[in-house]
Amino acid sequence: MKPHFHKVPVTLQSSFSIRHDIKPDFGTVWHYHPELELHYNIKGEGVRFIGDNISNFASDEMVLLGENLPHTWRCKDEYFQNNPDLNVEAMVIHFLPDCLGKHLLNLPEAYLIPKLFERAKSGMVIHGKTKEALAKLMETAVHATNLDRIIILFTILKTLAETVEFETITTKSTFYQSNESETLRINKICTYTLTNYKKDISLEEVASLSNLSITSFCRYFKLITKKTYYDFLIEIRVSHACRFLIENKLPTEMICFNCGFNNVSNFYRHFKKVTGMTPLDYKRKYLN
Repeated sequence: MKPHFHKVPVTLQSSFSIRHDIKPDFGTVWHYHPELELHYNIKGEGVRFIGDNISNFASDEMVLLGENLPHTWRCKDEYFQNNPDLNVEAMVIHFLPDCLGKHLLNLPEAYLIPKLFERAKSGMVIHGKTKEALAKLMETAVHATNLDRIIILFTILKTLAETVEFETITTKSTFYQSNESETLRINKICTYTLTNYKKDISLEEVASLSNLSITSFCRYFKLITKKTYYDFLIEIRVSHACRFLIENKLPTEMICFNCGFNNVSNFYRHFKKVTGMTPLDYKRKYLN
């Protein structure tokens, strides 16, 4: 998808930004920015889109995004029902690669940092002790001032550069960027799909949202996303099925129909194609 450019607000008195957000949801805009982003989701659930990857997110997840890597966190439908008792919470750091000076990256002692920035272009999910250490550093950085902020950011970069406790999110590191009209069009398609994935969605419906013929829409969507619209829809449905399996409250057959699949064998086939395992194997893996 072609994402929307987002201007990260940074004051003139700061070399990077950090904030602690508590709000109803994370929004829905598919966007990118030149800053790297360390995003610690303290509380909130839904589906995240990072590059060409579609996956569930849940509380206590930490992700590092490289410069200009498109992303959005789409919360579950419950978060958009104006429930004052339901909200998301996250700590987020944004920083440009050269925010601490262009010469830093050329220092021989700092050779791991450019390597980190290169890895981050594909996105990284941070795990284990590294995640715990970084969460504490981020919490301290929210209230730090002057040189303490710089020292904490250095420590965060050092921790990230030296860790092996991460998973790469996408194998692709370069993505299209967009103009405003394309952003509005693709966001409308994504929002409609995420809202209506449980029911049968025809190509006529989504093509009409884009003011395109079915043939033009299929060509446009494949050009932008490198996948067909039905492949995209299946990935959305499987992502929601994964979350229901982990919650372990419903039988698999009910999850199948709740996520928009019209029969169980069809569900099993698509689930294995997307995840590489059966629903039962997926449930066992994550519940264990």
